[in-house]
Amino acid sequence: MKWLFDLLRDQSLENVDVDGVERLAVHSKILAKKRILREVFSEFHHLFHQLENKFFTGKGIKAELGAGIAPMRDTYPDVLATDIVYSPHLDCVLNAENMDLENESVRVLLGQNCFHHFPHPDQFFVELERVLTPGGGVILLDPYYGPFASFLFKRLFVTEGFDKKFPSWETPTIGPMNGANQALSYIIFVRDRAEFESKYPTLKIVYQKPVGNYLKYLLSGGLNFIQLIPDWMSPVVDFLQWCLYPLNRWISLHHIIVIRKESL
Repeated sequence: MKWLFDLLRDQSLENVDVDGVERLAVHSKILAKKRILREVFSEFHHLFHQLENKFFTGKGIKAELGAGIAPMRDTYPDVLATDIVYSPHLDCVLNAENMDLENESVRVLLGQNCFHHFPHPDQFFVELERVLTPGGGVILLDPYYGPFASFLFKRLFVTEGFDKKFPSWETPTIGPMNGANQALSYIIFVRDRAEFESKYPTLKIVYQKPVGNYLKYLLSGGLNFIQLIPDWMSPVVDFLQWCLYPLNRWISLHHIIVIRKESL
């Protein structure tokens, strides 16, 4: 499979430091050329918005962690765009494990494919308990753990692994993007869920489900691979995804987790 992924990899990313600012510039150019991928990100944003309104009642600011080059602010302007790496199109730099935010000042934190890059998740959860207002929460979209996702993510990226049996929550990362374990959300919120609930009783998992636009995401090539279909086929792919809905638990690529801060 390695030869196939190497063949499909976007050559503009060759020799680009995944932990550097240059990656963001290259990814921005790739995204600008891919209407289908922009639709995928927009669908993620709408899903975040729907779940926020459904599950959260707290007051405060809305902020996206790891916003990268497709911030939710592009769809919903009231969401603060932040990342651990500086970029001029974002609002500020914010470290999810040590947030420069006031106590109980946040209604919602949003994270799209960034949670598995947090090397010390316990520090993140402690910060959630501190900055979230009661009734507020966090919404995380991360790699799924189903059969197809498990097969694909083990082979997709040379800078990230996918190890569902890794014994620790902490990952020996090399940089902001390099060395992550893409199975981290499975490890904490599925395999070790009882431990999570015991350690953080105020942080309640209220929703957890596979995301259904995996086929569109895959055929778009994401930010690292070439697009496999023309843009005009997007409605066709939407219809195929609708037909495949009953198979989501087996073939989805991402899942979404909603955690609400409760009052004890």
